Amino acid sequence: MTLRSAHRLRSVLCISAILFSAGAIGANAATTQVSAAQAQFGGQCTEGLAEGRHVTTDCTVNWTDKDGKVYCFSTEAAKKSFLEDPTANLQRARDFIAASSVESTEQAMQYFQGSDAETLVKGLISAKIKANNGIFPLDDPLNGQHLKLIYDDIDFTRTIDGYGFFPDVKFHDQQNPDRRYLIDFWVLPEHGQLQLQETRIYKEPLQVDGKWTTMARQPIPWWWIPASEHPGHLATKRGWEVMSAVEQNAVKESAKNGGVFKLKDDKTGQELSLEFVDTHQPVRQLDNDGHYFACTDFRVVGTKDQIYDIDFWISDKDGKMTVDQAKVHKVPELKSGQWIQVPRYEWKDVGNSHVVP
Repeated sequence: MTLRSAHRLRSVLCISAILFSAGAIGANAATTQVSAAQAQFGGQCTEGLAEGRHVTTDCTVNWTDKDGKVYCFSTEAAKKSFLEDPTANLQRARDFIAASSVESTEQAMQYFQGSDAETLVKGLISAKIKANNGIFPLDDPLNGQHLKLIYDDIDFTRTIDGYGFFPDVKFHDQQNPDRRYLIDFWVLPEHGQLQLQETRIYKEPLQVDGKWTTMARQPIPWWWIPASEHPGHLATKRGWEVMSAVEQNAVKESAKNGGVFKLKDDKTGQELSLEFVDTHQPVRQLDNDGHYFACTDFRVVGTKDQIYDIDFWISDKDGKMTVDQAKVHKVPELKSGQWIQVPRYEWKDVGNSHVVP
């Protein structure tokens, strides 16, 4: 498994389509000579951003999507790599920009409130519904299903300093009102205005004992991971270096076993066969001596929804992030017909130590 294939897997399982983007990206868009000021991301290499790196360019190598937005690249090879999966790579680039701009985002957020984010989301939903005869269409990236939803109301809005606002919106299925959904909208301030960044399903309908109930989808969006679940402070400045170290470790170990990540379960002694899915944000800084922590999701090979929560401990060794240890934190268990994650241990018993419990 290559790093690129791991990124594609993560995108397929966890990244929802950007519902209100100007349109789908056309892979055959033409290249034109532009300046950095005309390009997206200030002319930075879009593929570099998708890989978690800031790379400046002169925009000699660029690509224009069908809506006229221009993206720059450091090399033709970087452009080719980006166009292998432009939608997912663009989302990764946007995620990186958001995560690497925590301090500026936190400052920008002081001019807005959760109610402002709700107003934006209500307007976007209204426009979408008006254009689709009262239906809110949503493609489920997990199973490819095209959902036709009816808007009910905004449940509440979650605010995370430095990351934005997260209105949680209630919908129900057009054909069956008992099939209810909770959809999260990620809203960020950009250039003095709130903008929608991403939309993900948080809760979905599940039939249990002949009745429909609404249960959290696994894995849940990263912004629902409670700040108190893991020790330490937010590693906002070096978070993407930590994430990169974890993902590269997963790819390296998987390459030894034909694309399968092998991990011994310290409790049962079983050797787990897993596939990398995603790294939760934000990552944690355990102390001031270069010790970090990241929580990840891995899927059991051959399954769709059996997800393990794997914790990684990482150290900064002479400027290089190195994975010290990985440990099973939560295991998938089948309950009421759905696989859910059950924790093995609680972080309140660990404190801020970087010693594995």
